[in-house]
Amino acid sequence: MKDLRIDIIKTKLKIIEENIEIVKKFLPNTFKEFKSLGLLKDGIYKKIEASIQETLKICSIINADLNLGIPANREDIISSLFDKKIISKKMRKIIHELKGFRNFLVHRYGEINDKIAFDDIKNGLADFSLFKKEINNFLNSLDL
Repeated sequence: MKDLRIDIIKTKLKIIEENIEIVKKFLPNTFKEFKSLGLLKDGIYKKIEASIQETLKICSIINADLNLGIPANREDIISSLFDKKIISKKMRKIIHELKGFRNFLVHRYGEINDKIAFDDIKNGLADFSLFKKEINNFLNSLDL
């Protein structure tokens, strides 16, 4: 376990936490307000995208450092972490959904439906805290 890059994982968790705090600070309560944000709305999308990317990187680091197998794709990584009880079944589903949302933001399949994105962001912010909690629980369980 000493080969697990814990400091990098913790740094990435901190980046996620900081990004989400910024999103919470600027995310309005209503869709009408959100729609009118202009560039600030794009900044919120970027912070969410970056947070999802950091989440996926953490999963990749754990998979690689613990030699859980060579994945064919990110789904394999998520499955490996679930199989080794590093993440819960609920978190496996959340990460899968986050990955899909990130792909939607990055590749901009058509125009982003701001209403769906607003609802997803508003409802999904707590998912990042849950991810952090599960990863920290895993790190704390290690006999270092």
